[in-house]
Amino acid sequence: MLRLALSLIAGLIFGLGLVIGGMANPAKVQNFLDVAGIFDPSLAFVMGGAVAVTFVGYRLVFRERSPLFADQFHIPTAKELDARILIGPTLFGIGWGLSGFCPGPAITSLPLMAKGTLIFVPAMLAGVGLARFVTQKRLPRRLETTGGTA
Repeated sequence: MLRLALSLIAGLIFGLGLVIGGMANPAKVQNFLDVAGIFDPSLAFVMGGAVAVTFVGYRLVFRERSPLFADQFHIPTAKELDARILIGPTLFGIGWGLSGFCPGPAITSLPLMAKGTLIFVPAMLAGVGLARFVTQKRLPRRLETTGGTA
């Protein structure tokens, strides 16, 4: 129960930060990405602040032997680039640039009834579902051909 309560509090703080930082406003995001037009550099400060907080947070957290609510840290070990690593972020960036939303701010904007969220969020969820479907269909075949196990 404590884990759920802390997750809820962290999510609310994150959502509030997105709203205060302007990330829930697609016009502000699109103006940040429009370097040849109405460029608004203010989101660079939001992103810079996020990077600074994350940097300090990781330094503090990794001093501990294990996370608060798990037995061990789960850190990615893959170092090679594959199609998923290249295609996923490319599609993410295209969707972000076209709509002005990325997933966190889009979900945060739902209760605000921001323009486009009622179309973007279902489309985003459909894309996530499609990606999982395609990945699950292709992954076992790839493991079988390389002799790996699922």
